[in-house]
Amino acid sequence: MKHWSEIRTTYFVAQTGSISGAARALGVHRATILRHLDVIEHELGAKVFLRDGKGYQLTELGEDLLRVAKLTDEQFNDFARRAKSQQGELEGEFILTSLDALAHLLMPAVQLFSQKHPKIRIRWLTSAELMKLEYGQAHVAIRTGAKPQDDNYVVLPFSTLSVGLYASERYLQQHGIPNHEADLTKHQFVLADEAPQRLAIVKWFNEVVPPAQIVCTSNNQNLLQHAIVNGVGIGFMQCQFSQLHGNVSRVLPHIQWDFENWVVTHGDLHRSEKIQAFLTILKSDEYHNAIAALK
Repeated sequence: MKHWSEIRTTYFVAQTGSISGAARALGVHRATILRHLDVIEHELGAKVFLRDGKGYQLTELGEDLLRVAKLTDEQFNDFARRAKSQQGELEGEFILTSLDALAHLLMPAVQLFSQKHPKIRIRWLTSAELMKLEYGQAHVAIRTGAKPQDDNYVVLPFSTLSVGLYASERYLQQHGIPNHEADLTKHQFVLADEAPQRLAIVKWFNEVVPPAQIVCTSNNQNLLQHAIVNGVGIGFMQCQFSQLHGNVSRVLPHIQWDFENWVVTHGDLHRSEKIQAFLTILKSDEYHNAIAALK
């Protein structure tokens, strides 16, 4: 493949952010790295990096080149693994991304995946940010909400989660039980920081609950659950797993929101061994039995 060495060098400079870092990773001299960058930029007729005080920053063209390099590297590594052994024992890094609120739903799958493939190191990124699968930021993404429409992605239905209002028994004893939406204006609430305003659940909350009634916010879903359990205020919980959080009760049970979850992979990597191994876990009876035991 013409200029693959130079493309690979560019990939490592982008990953490490420096010439010296790429040289150490590849085991070559700095001069080799600089020569490779000159070759690739001459071939493309444009800059791949911008040099500044922070190091080497990718240009828009560089971002596109990095995407190609990352996907090619993943595909070659997958091919090499299959070529080495028919048994194909999987190893290396596997990156999963989801909202932290899906931890209970995904933890059994992660446990089974690790058990069946002990040489794989799982990196689980919990963020509301939509990771760019085309740049290799994740192998599998669990996306919540509307079905992703990117034609480069393979999108599979995963689950539906229902969310309702919950409060601890202690809170309800101290503040009373709201019987109507209008009663919520007199109660305290805990809420996620910077929740997307486009969501129906957020729009409803903004219309019904005065801002002054929000007594605690956090960008950590686990902390919010603890705040509800410990009586700080009323908050949102997943109905399927509310019993895992201690002595809490549903508030206004007729109010509920359903969220679709999707398994998303990049089309160029969907058939890779690691991704298929994880998808097999998600479809397995073992996984579904583990989830059923939690409910």
